[in-house]
Amino acid sequence: MKKVVLTLAARDLLRADLASCGWAGSDLHLANVAAQLERARSGEVDYLAICPAADIPVAKGGVDYQVKEGVGTLWQLAVHPALRSCGIGTFLVEAAELRIKNRGLPQAELGVEESNPRARALYERLGYVAYDRQPDSWDERAPDGSVRRYETMCTLMRKELR
Repeated sequence: MKKVVLTLAARDLLRADLASCGWAGSDLHLANVAAQLERARSGEVDYLAICPAADIPVAKGGVDYQVKEGVGTLWQLAVHPALRSCGIGTFLVEAAELRIKNRGLPQAELGVEESNPRARALYERLGYVAYDRQPDSWDERAPDGSVRRYETMCTLMRKELR
């Protein structure tokens, strides 16, 4: 089997990228991401795209600076399903942490769904430590096209950035 090596770059996610990000979630999710891009204009958040040479996002995620003072909160992290377990999630988290450090903030936090042990294992491998639990919810598109409320429990994790 031949190994494929991708050269990746982190950049700001653009509104024009959303058309190629259907793998990240439903139309409701992408509408939320578009709203977050407006917040990025004011500096409240950073929203990143991870792209190979073709400059089409294969991962995306945000850093919210308004959740807790002195902390960058990672959220809405997603890697294209066909490319998971290839190191792209690590690249995304490290790029987000660099944005946090560049703002002079000492800490990163995130919430991971308790039903997603693979993601939690990644965050632990990257140095995140669980410190609490909290429910979360958001609207999602049901298979019949209706909108329903998705509810989940998340483990809150943090990492000191040095």
